[in-house]
Amino acid sequence: MKQEILEAARSFLKDTIRQQVDFSQTDQNRRIPPPPIEKPCGQDVHPIELPKIGSLKDIGNIDLKTAIGRRESCRTYSDLPLCLEELSFLLWATQGIKFKLDAGHALRTVPSAGCRHAFETLLCILNVTGLEKGIYRYQPVEHQLILEQQVEHLEERVTRAALGQPFPGDAAVTFIWTVIPYRMEWRYGLAAHKVIALDAGHVCQNLYLACEAINAGTCAIAAYDQEGMDRLLHIDGEEEFTIYLAPVGKKR
Repeated sequence: MKQEILEAARSFLKDTIRQQVDFSQTDQNRRIPPPPIEKPCGQDVHPIELPKIGSLKDIGNIDLKTAIGRRESCRTYSDLPLCLEELSFLLWATQGIKFKLDAGHALRTVPSAGCRHAFETLLCILNVTGLEKGIYRYQPVEHQLILEQQVEHLEERVTRAALGQPFPGDAAVTFIWTVIPYRMEWRYGLAAHKVIALDAGHVCQNLYLACEAINAGTCAIAAYDQEGMDRLLHIDGEEEFTIYLAPVGKKR
């Protein structure tokens, strides 16, 4: 491996970029309004209401010590579907909004640098009771789902986009987090990208623990065909692109 390439890759993990950024010139400090906290949906979209977290009295009742002790990656799943209440719980646990501060900021169930929350949650749904197979987008402000598209041979296509790893095609649902970098760049400029990567870890760990609470398993995936996954999701690969994914299914 060439030394200069290695050094450039390692520098991403360091915070020396912060000494090189003139934060007075970020869009936030130039008084440019923040980008919205979720992508808007189209006029003709019919949102799917998710059960509200306050109504889920029998979902997710597990003590934290047990959840942490059981946490492990799971790559094989049973044929049992997830119910809509369980999916609602997992979405709330990973990107749920506790309080909307303004059009560009909200307090969520996971931490984010500068309260920027640069991610969108897309779902490849294959086996969830009451939902057709397809690609859905989570709307956290309203706690709703939007059906983005129905895809023929979706199991095969998501498996291909995951570089042939079979478990996304076997799962009940695969959480696919995309990033809109400008949400973080608006505040941090060139210092935004390391903290985006850190934020992704916060989100996925919440998914692991929430899965334990419903007797489900997940396995984080960071190896995928970038262009293939972005094409599957119908996103542009520049202003929004895939950053992380995690299939979820009931444990055998």
